[in-house]
Amino acid sequence: MTDTKSKILIVEDDLDVAEMLNAYFRVQGYEVFTVNWGEDGVRSSLQDHPDLVILDIRLPDIDGYEVARRMRADRRTSDIPIIFLTEKRDRSDKLQGLEIGADDYITKPFDVQELRLRVRNALKRVSQGSLTNPVTGLPEGALVDERLSEIIGKDGSALLFVLLDNMDSFREAYGFVASDDVLRAISLMIVNTMREVSRPEDFLGHLSGTDFVLVLPPSNLVALGEKLRTRLDQSMEYFYPIKDRDQMAKRSDKLGAKIVEIPSLKTQFTTVDQIKAELQRNKK
Repeated sequence: MTDTKSKILIVEDDLDVAEMLNAYFRVQGYEVFTVNWGEDGVRSSLQDHPDLVILDIRLPDIDGYEVARRMRADRRTSDIPIIFLTEKRDRSDKLQGLEIGADDYITKPFDVQELRLRVRNALKRVSQGSLTNPVTGLPEGALVDERLSEIIGKDGSALLFVLLDNMDSFREAYGFVASDDVLRAISLMIVNTMREVSRPEDFLGHLSGTDFVLVLPPSNLVALGEKLRTRLDQSMEYFYPIKDRDQMAKRSDKLGAKIVEIPSLKTQFTTVDQIKAELQRNKK
């Protein structure tokens, strides 16, 4: 049960699914509003001021993308977390939804316990002001932006990105809880490696849910990068069940980690947005 009665808006045209989610989240202690059309979802988000929206992509009038666009364009609803419901076969749906500004997605048919955890994490993130990641406890959002702003254009700091590949595929195959366990394990590996190589004042945070940024002296960059690369490469296969390891070793969508080193910030970047754009460029 929740400590406070958070409001959830469910926009879902399948009446059976909508009724099931309504009943389930009411039992969990939430105040729930349910609508079946996209236009009604936009209106309800303005009138009922929900703390979170569960939004189906396939709706009978406007689709979930358009609902999300309108919510993000209105200052009254721009910060409300959105969790998309999408068909499992349509992986492009997830990417498009995340680009619009959805906070998370879940594929149909879904595990309602998994959805409950995603709702809980999204609400927790809002209550913390997006200052720490609910899975790893590491800084994110405004805390990371503030730290990066402090070092732009100055000597003495380097950046190291740790970019995780194919976490979406892993989550689809093994579930939300297992993917969170992987994220926590990797964050601990990074923390422990930093303790060996870096200084206590060096910084580690999230640039996205599966991407990390480290701020450290240029003199430690290569040593830390090499240690992390070795440890992560050796560890990835062990996140899979034993029965799947041989098969996953041959697949293109297996878990992986890419490390990107940026030795100087003095002239390369002038804004935090440029650093984030560099992260996106390296992910392609």
